[in-house]
Amino acid sequence: MKPDLKQIQQPIATEMVEFEKKFRDFMKSKVKLLDHITSYIVKRKGKQMRPMFVFLTAGVSGQITEASYRGAALIELLHTATLVHDDVVDDANYRRGFFSINALWKNKIAVLVGDYLLSRGLLLSVDNGDFELLRIVSHAVREMSEGELLQIAKARKLDITEEVYYKIIRQKTASLIASCCAVGAATSGANPEFVEKMRDFGEKVGMAFQIKDDLFDYGEDEIGKPVGIDIKEKKMTLPLIYALNNASWLDKKKIIYLIRNKNEDKKAVNEVIDFVKKSGGLDYANKVMNTYFEESLALLNEFPDSEYKTSLEGLVRYTIERKK
Repeated sequence: MKPDLKQIQQPIATEMVEFEKKFRDFMKSKVKLLDHITSYIVKRKGKQMRPMFVFLTAGVSGQITEASYRGAALIELLHTATLVHDDVVDDANYRRGFFSINALWKNKIAVLVGDYLLSRGLLLSVDNGDFELLRIVSHAVREMSEGELLQIAKARKLDITEEVYYKIIRQKTASLIASCCAVGAATSGANPEFVEKMRDFGEKVGMAFQIKDDLFDYGEDEIGKPVGIDIKEKKMTLPLIYALNNASWLDKKKIIYLIRNKNEDKKAVNEVIDFVKKSGGLDYANKVMNTYFEESLALLNEFPDSEYKTSLEGLVRYTIERKK
């Protein structure tokens, strides 16, 4: 049966409503312009999968506490700050179908808003003595920054290996979902060993999540981002890496030339997409994604049965079966 987010949320429906109220309060400011912008951010929220991971893992690990709300808010604040800054770096005018902060209020204000969100997250933890949560999430933010920089460096040379690709997505994407699960466990009163197991679970989910995202670039589903955008940005994703590794020297040289010099040409981008499809790149990426998915479920099955566990499994399935 296809996973449904509303159904998945059922065990934590009350917590999610309460979280939204608390999150709005955490973002409030006495500066009118800032309050106006943060209200805009709250209104265009996404699926809220990160808070869901926090609350469901807290439920699986022990119980949802007041610290769970603060942990979920800390992750959302820091993550939102990185997205606002990313849009400035990428000169992006849209985020989830809405105008980005930098498109509406220009770069300088967007950078300052990102800084404000970051400081609110840090102060939320410091003021409540949540130093372990701060450690978990700060580690993830550092990993995300390193992963982005590594990807940029590799995009210039187009020499990324499969091993380096896994390192990039582990840092860029999986580290944040891993921190959601670690925070959920840490706020439930679980012991350090349990917290680490939940972190490992989240990392595997995050790896599967990012590979699914990379598959969207080849037009397998109707999605929010344009087909071929990763190729245009010279991002070497798993389907492309596999295809190049199994190509003849001549084909490899040709495809790398197209990515390096013709990445803005729609015809050339489509040629790269066709090459990847014919080379079995999508099948291979799907296989790897499903391996991470199965490994995450194997870890989850070690925990006692509960409604939280059932929903957490549904959320994991949603990450690889989603259409956008």
